[in-house]
This record gives sequence, structure tokens and C-alpha cells, in this order.
Amino acid sequence: MSGEASTENPFHLQPDKPGFEALSKTNGFRFWWASELAVTLGYESLNSFRKAVERAMIALTSLNIPVFDNIVQEQREADGKTIVDYRLSRFACYLAAMNGDPKKQQVAQAQAYFVKWAEACRLYLEQADGVERVAIRGEISEHERTLSGTAKAAGVTEYGLFQNAGYRGLYNMDLWQVRRRKGVPQGRTPLDFMGKTELAANLFRVTQTEEKIRAAKIRGQKPLERTAEDVGREVRRTMVKISGKRPEELPPAEDIKEVHKKLKSTHREIRKLDGPKA
Repeated sequence: MSGEASTENPFHLQPDKPGFEALSKTNGFRFWWASELAVTLGYESLNSFRKAVERAMIALTSLNIPVFDNIVQEQREADGKTIVDYRLSRFACYLAAMNGDPKKQQVAQAQAYFVKWAEACRLYLEQADGVERVAIRGEISEHERTLSGTAKAAGVTEYGLFQNAGYRGLYNMDLWQVRRRKGVPQGRTPLDFMGKTELAANLFRVTQTEEKIRAAKIRGQKPLERTAEDVGREVRRTMVKISGKRPEELPPAEDIKEVHKKLKSTHREIRKLDGPKA
């Protein structure tokens, strides 16, 4: 695989503007300013692109890849103004592009462009889904930790029962039944085998359960279990109303650990392209 840049698809629609490779800077390693990448991907400003960068950070954390090696926040002068920008590695650009708005033609072109840079990107559509899964799974882990703290502070003494109540509301079955139906291996969470739609539903369930507990000042083990189940059931009704599909009917996805391995392989291959040359 060659490290030379291709100019066939610089993923922008303005031929008078520099393409992706031309925007890179070098300071030990090559990097790209997020504000410039945002414009190249068709965003109006860095602010509208910031969510994609934040999702890239979550994905890196979930993959146990040092965020600081790939994304560095920095103040700099741009167009006569001081702005808070980000230095992005090529892999961070890849993650941000995969988390970008797929309706934008430039984003779709960017995703195709990155395919050329590492064999691990070969099935980029699959990886785009995987990147989103990793990011959402990471968000769920964060919010589960805060929900656990909130629930215990409100009087939950048996967290397993509280957690099970949330699953029962969403899936109309207990957690052990969800494991069995989805074919989840012993000792693993069903979350690691969910596609992005199912993960998003669970993320909404977890965040809204915590919001409900705080807003309604609910206290005590049993009332908190009922709250978790009620929120899960409401998310279930919404899913069925919108898509006609029950969450338990959604097919299992590839083990998230395998997705991690593939994305880490992508990270290693991409770093070879832009690291210091011997």
C-alpha cells in the first residue's frame, strides 16, 4: 500500500479550494485542523462539526487508544480571531468523518476517500456502522455509571433488580431472557451485541431514567424499579410506533470486541502513513 496521496477524490465540491491532503500540517506527525476539515466536509462552522469530533473522542476512549495522540484541543489565530480548535490525526479525521452527517455529499466522499488508506477500512460501510456502535456503546457506559450513582443515592440497594426492571420495560422480558434470545455468551452484556438502533434505544432509556429520577425526586428501591420499568416501556412504545419493530426482534450485531479489533487495526495502519519517517 502506498503512502502517497491520491488526488482523485479530495472529498470537496469546490475545485478552487484545497483538498484534504493539502490541508494537513506537520509537527512531528501530520495533523489537520478540525475547523478546516469541517468546511471541507460541508459544515458551516466548527461548532456544527463539534459533535462529530466529540463522538470521535468517545470512540477513541472506548478503544483504549489515547485521545491526546489523536485529538488535541488548542487555541489558535484564524482569520484574525482567536478560536478553540482541534488538531486531528488522520485516524481522528476518519472517525469524525464516519460520525459525520451522511446526507452531506462531502461526508460520503470522505468516507470513500479513507478506504484507500488502510486495508482495515476496506469495508468502510460496515466500519462506519461499527464506529457509531463504539461511540454509542461508550456513551451508554458513561451514563450507566452516572445512573448507578443517582439510583444508589436515591435508595437503590439491589442494583441488579433495578437494572433488570429497565430491561423488562424495554424488552417485555427479564435480562436473562434477553441474553438467551440474543445468544449472548455467559458473562457478557447484551449491549456488546446490539446494532446502533438498539443501542440508541438503550442509551435513551438509561439517560431518561436518570432524568426521571432527578426530576420527580423518586426515592426507594421499589419506586425506583417501577420508574426504570416505566421509562423502558415508554421507549418500547415509541420504537414500535415509529418503526413497527420490537427491540427483541432486532438481530444481534457483531461482537463489539471484534469491532474494536478492526478499528484498532485501522488506527495502526493509518498512523504508519503520517508518523515520523526514519
